[in-house]
Amino acid sequence: MCEAGDAAGSRDRAPLDEKARFSALLEDSAEDLYERAPCGYLSTLLDGRIAKINATLLDWLGYERDDLVGRRHFSDLLTVGGKLYHETHFAPLLRMQREVSGIALELKAADGSRLPVMITSTVKTGSDGQALLIRTTVFDARDRRAYERELLRARREADLERDRLKLLNATLQKTLLPPVLASVPGLDVDAHYHVASVDEVGGDFYDLFPLGDGTWGLFLGDVCGKGVAAAAITSLARYTLRAAAVHDPAPAAVLASLNTVLNHEYQGTDPRFCTVVFGLLTPDPLRGGFRITLASGGHPPALLMRADGTADYLPTPGGQLIGVLPDAHIATTTVNLAPGDTLLLHTDGLTEAHTHAVLGGKERYGDDALLDFGRQLAPTTASDTISAVRELLGTFGTGVDDDTAIVAVHVPRTPSEEQQ
Repeated sequence: MCEAGDAAGSRDRAPLDEKARFSALLEDSAEDLYERAPCGYLSTLLDGRIAKINATLLDWLGYERDDLVGRRHFSDLLTVGGKLYHETHFAPLLRMQREVSGIALELKAADGSRLPVMITSTVKTGSDGQALLIRTTVFDARDRRAYERELLRARREADLERDRLKLLNATLQKTLLPPVLASVPGLDVDAHYHVASVDEVGGDFYDLFPLGDGTWGLFLGDVCGKGVAAAAITSLARYTLRAAAVHDPAPAAVLASLNTVLNHEYQGTDPRFCTVVFGLLTPDPLRGGFRITLASGGHPPALLMRADGTADYLPTPGGQLIGVLPDAHIATTTVNLAPGDTLLLHTDGLTEAHTHAVLGGKERYGDDALLDFGRQLAPTTASDTISAVRELLGTFGTGVDDDTAIVAVHVPRTPSEEQQ
């Protein structure tokens, strides 16, 4: 029984001991909480003269209490820039609002070093509403300032890296396009590449090159995707098309060779494909101009703008994507490009552009709108066509979310034909 009684007594005394310790903590904490608070406390008269300061802030600044109380003003603790900001902004705002919070300043320590702080000041008033003094809370912002500097440094490095990436992308993009188009006797040819984003390499490509016997090869294509992977396919496609055309310049055979290469190289879980149009250009001495045979592998149809002011698409229906199937169907069409005619080849970045992207619209430009555009433009030249399409792309702004390649081929009229 005695042991049980002693245990019960111990349990009864435990809550009493806790209360005693808590009471002692409260009695000791009022002044200690002010002096050793985790932040600085400062009280000044209305003219800024320091009337009271806690030990925490004194330790931060390295001053003795007698160095500051009654002798210095709050503004004396500020840097030159901080003092100017205090006089022109902080103090007037405090007088009007009676409270200003979260202001970043720097205090001068006794050894001349600077202490970044965040301060909040409040005007204490009497029962009659008259201002009596100013109470200021000071938070050590050294860790925060170091964090901000680290963020700024990281941002600068990220900006530099982004600039390097832009330069790399631009350089890589240039290697995927001919620096200048070949000069074809009897033809005017012009081209343009519209970059939708400088942060990624696009997959559009084009080229014009001689094949001998007065014939020329022309192709324009669009690889699925963006970035380095698309650039690798673009490079492979360009060189495969040129090599295949030398072996057998028939447009359907050229695209069949590219289809075989892509289908063989990229299979399984990561298939790669593209849309391509390949043209064989041959002078037509009987009718004048050029005879053009186009083969299309799933590519948007070319737009033919005639010298008589009419315009229409060259149909190549049923052409399948290049690289998807082992034996892709390739559609072919032949047309005579007479003097005054212009042929426009383009990738789908043009027709799939959003027409009212700034206003949040989702409407696509579309094939019908491009056909109307061609009918209004005809008759035209290669350079005028490219200029008009570039201006059109500019009106879409951010609505052009995919790279766009355009090539225009024009048979100029002779002076005598111009007079007819």
